[in-house]
Amino acid sequence: MKLVSYVCTLCIVLYFLGCNSATAPIVKSGTWRATLTRDGHTLPFLLDIEVNSDGKTYEAYAINSTERFKMDTAYVQNDSLHVPMSLYDSELIAKVWEDRLTGVWRASRLGKVVGDLPFEAIYGEDYRFFKSDETDTEPVSVDGNWAVTFRGEDSTETYEAVGIFEQKGTRLSGTFLTATGDYRYLAGNVKGDSMYLSCFDGSHVFLFVAARQGDGTLRGEAFYGLTDRETWTARPDANAALPDANTLTYLSPGYKTFDFKFPNADGNMVSLHDPAFRDKVVVVQIMGSWCPNCMDETRFLSPWYKKNRDRGVEIVGLAFERSGDLKESAPKLRKMAQRYDVYYPILLAGTSDKDSASAALPALNHIMSFPTTIVLDKKGQVRNIHTGFSGPGTGKYYDEFVADFNRLIDKLVAE
Repeated sequence: MKLVSYVCTLCIVLYFLGCNSATAPIVKSGTWRATLTRDGHTLPFLLDIEVNSDGKTYEAYAINSTERFKMDTAYVQNDSLHVPMSLYDSELIAKVWEDRLTGVWRASRLGKVVGDLPFEAIYGEDYRFFKSDETDTEPVSVDGNWAVTFRGEDSTETYEAVGIFEQKGTRLSGTFLTATGDYRYLAGNVKGDSMYLSCFDGSHVFLFVAARQGDGTLRGEAFYGLTDRETWTARPDANAALPDANTLTYLSPGYKTFDFKFPNADGNMVSLHDPAFRDKVVVVQIMGSWCPNCMDETRFLSPWYKKNRDRGVEIVGLAFERSGDLKESAPKLRKMAQRYDVYYPILLAGTSDKDSASAALPALNHIMSFPTTIVLDKKGQVRNIHTGFSGPGTGKYYDEFVADFNRLIDKLVAE
């Protein structure tokens, strides 16, 4: 009986060891056509997945137009692929099949799940909304610039934007410019009288659909993230423009300069009066690690700073994070600095609520946008405040910003 009991126990142990040592599923390297589903609408994007040399982890990229957005290192746990995007508190979680992934995109805030959207990906597919044989040979044209008005779903409030669309046959790319920033890289298709654009970067989850009307205008819907929705209309306008971004944020009455004192990720207080900033041109970046437009600006400022810091220029980032607790936000700041190779100081200035941010910086009339960029001369006087940021997805608007920024810095350095 003892022998039988021993053998049975050994069999059970070996059974569970066998289960625990089961080979994890392999995710195929290559292009996957991914989709999120919301309110009966499909939001597509492309995923490029590459296995790392360890054979266990993966590098994943979301492809939107010309951008390859790198996510955090992906891994397989049990039968599911996990693709984290920790800066944006989101993650793709999907069961691995041979040529298919099925699961959810999960959004969180301060460690708490706030919602999911169904996610699916098919291996080897590389189209956006429609295959080439599903589209018309002569679709309606939406190419060019458009004057756009967005309206909240249950609101009379509206805001203006500039739509920038580039159409090649049935393929469409572009973005929307607003007074607070751009909608980054959008990609899609035109079919019949309708246009479709989408974007996924872990934070931005955008779907824009619209139909060309008989009078030449566009009328459509916009879906953002888990629940937000707006309607929008547009008319073709080659000269469509927004208010001057250098006039929207300014010094409050009674203030002649700008000042701050906030901790860095190590808890050390940093002030504009510190020797590091004395007698130098200073660029103050008001931003947040959770903000894709801010990361676009960081992607510009980081290499720019390395090239120009010996000219007597300093940059400092004032981060307004989801949490004002340094213990919670410091890892985000460090991860952002590592990811974008940032060598200038990033300080925790407060929480991402615009009213709270405005209260933390009383010298400004308000914080209208993340990012907002302040340039001070060698005497500490504010010489320019730029609201928002036109990122590389805006084409010539980004080039114009870079040229204007460099001209201003050159002038202030020479003074």
